[in-house]
Amino acid sequence: MPASTPLLDQPARRFLAGLAAGALLVAAVAPYFAPSAARALPAATTAAVDTIDVTGTGSVTRAPDVADVRLGVRAQRPTAAAARSDAAVAMTAVLAALRRDGLAEADVQTVSLSLQPQYDYSAAGAPRLIGYLMQNEVAATVRDLTRLGVVVDDAVAAGATTVDGVDLRVGDPSAAERQARIAAIADARARADALAGAAGVSIVGVASITETSAPVPSPIPYAATAPRADAVQTPIQAGSLQIAVTVDVAYRIE
Repeated sequence: MPASTPLLDQPARRFLAGLAAGALLVAAVAPYFAPSAARALPAATTAAVDTIDVTGTGSVTRAPDVADVRLGVRAQRPTAAAARSDAAVAMTAVLAALRRDGLAEADVQTVSLSLQPQYDYSAAGAPRLIGYLMQNEVAATVRDLTRLGVVVDDAVAAGATTVDGVDLRVGDPSAAERQARIAAIADARARADALAGAAGVSIVGVASITETSAPVPSPIPYAATAPRADAVQTPIQAGSLQIAVTVDVAYRIE
């Protein structure tokens, strides 16, 4: 009679079942731990957004209410000490005139100061030292434009020998800039609506807005001459300034 095969007890059967389940789990997850070259991952996709890109411009006209003027003194003398001293006397008188005309200390600032040797190159040979030139220049902010001509005339009468230019501006342009931005956005939307209507699409939102800086008005230069006793006040026309804002807007369409 053949020998009977011994039966596995309950703990042994549970152990073998666990091994089988573990082998199945390893086989199932093995592809996810393979090198990247051995498996394909789904590519990320980004939906394209259709847009109409337009540029809008808005501007507001304002009268300037502040002026920046550069006033200077020049003194050429045989020695550096004499040039410095005479220029200092002249600029001290100019600063006193500006204070008498009501300019605050914070509105007057030194912007240039130099002392340079001067040479004569007309003769043959080495240049000949003929003296020294001292220059001192201040930038003054005038907040009452009705007195701008008086300020310039008084400074020249006190000893200023150069007036490099006048820059007229709006002291606080923030309110005008806000109005210009609103006008620029309205202009951009009107352009986009016209394009969308012609193309048979609808505007459904804004993808981006970019603002570009408006150009700063250029200074108005003029030369200074010492006024005669019967000379009229230096005329200065304030005119008007245009504060402009330009925006680039991308509108989403469908």
